Amino acid sequence: MYITKHFKKSEFECKCGCGTNNIQHKLVTMLENMRVAYNNAIYVTSGCRCLPYNASVGGVDDSAHVFGYAVDISSSDSLTRFTLTNIAFKIGFTRIGIADNFIHLDIDPNKPQYVLWTY
Repeated sequence: MYITKHFKKSEFECKCGCGTNNIQHKLVTMLENMRVAYNNAIYVTSGCRCLPYNASVGGVDDSAHVFGYAVDISSSDSLTRFTLTNIAFKIGFTRIGIADNFIHLDIDPNKPQYVLWTY
């Protein structure tokens, strides 16, 4: 079941198989806008997480993933990271983390805004 033109609801479910999926509509809308601007597929590698799964992957206790405010998207090379991050800024993301193979995007209103970090 698609929740936007390009994203299925199942793409945001907890990877442990528990079915947790409290993804925030605003986040999905922003991700869809990114996908349209990028004009290429965007792959969600981590969406919602239940507390046990979040702990098992080393997530912080108050992870935005637990509350449905965050996604990690695949990004395998420098040009892709630059392009996707640039689009994310233009779309309005103000919390972005950059790793070698993914970009963390979140809209958690309870965390500091206008931050960029690396893993």
